[in-house]
Amino acid sequence: MKLYRRTEGVFVEHEGKFCHLSMPSADCWDELICDPNLVDRARIALRDCAHTHFDQKALLAPVGHQEVWAAGVTYYRSRTARMEESKDAGGGSFYDRVYAAERPELFFKATGRRVVGPGQAVRIRSDAKWSVPEPELTLVINPVGAIIGCTIGNDMSSRDIEGENPLYLPQAKVYDGSCALGPCVLLTSEVSRETGIRVEILRGGKQVFAGDTTLKELKRDPKELVRYLYKDNSFPKGAYLMTGTGIVPGDDFTLLHGDLIRISIDGIGVLENPVA
Repeated sequence: MKLYRRTEGVFVEHEGKFCHLSMPSADCWDELICDPNLVDRARIALRDCAHTHFDQKALLAPVGHQEVWAAGVTYYRSRTARMEESKDAGGGSFYDRVYAAERPELFFKATGRRVVGPGQAVRIRSDAKWSVPEPELTLVINPVGAIIGCTIGNDMSSRDIEGENPLYLPQAKVYDGSCALGPCVLLTSEVSRETGIRVEILRGGKQVFAGDTTLKELKRDPKELVRYLYKDNSFPKGAYLMTGTGIVPGDDFTLLHGDLIRISIDGIGVLENPVA
């Protein structure tokens, strides 16, 4: 089952059948994420409601007032890229150490209001010269720390700013339009390690980059990442956790205004955003 958020409220979908699950209100999405009976509620709605026409062209980001966090250096490819970009600043060994350490790297990414949804523009920083998208499986977690679903995330990153000094990570990662989520939330507590993640970047309608990976390459167990996020930390409305990227464009690539980023994850769908 999947949850979609629109101005008309929240819809649940299963095998092509769409049903209205919750009417629009300021907190309807938050109320669903916090509902311990969410899956049963969605099943009852699908059983009892009539088929609803659904247009996926007007989707909102599937997030309410939740915080979005991110995990770093969880794939070997990311570890190698981070070491390379920061070696001149003396920070190369930091990333090798965190890749091998028991404690993961976790950092704050966005508040719900800063997240853009499907079709909306993500941004590159005005003071950055080397920017890339980071396609990531993103966990949806309820207030008690249980994984209730997942979505597609784009963790936009300014590689030159982070590479200049690892302490600049918040500036490289946290700014308006730096986070995209969508198109829906797949309701599940477990994600197959066979799940594929793909990204394609188009410029003027032509492909300028493509890459793929699978969750088999993810070093950290998703539940382990959640345990560390919730250690001595509370999330009354739940939280989102990006699990890191295993797809990093080459050092000669940077995003440009007008590019189109298309990220797909098996079982969830496609998240597409232009670059502003």
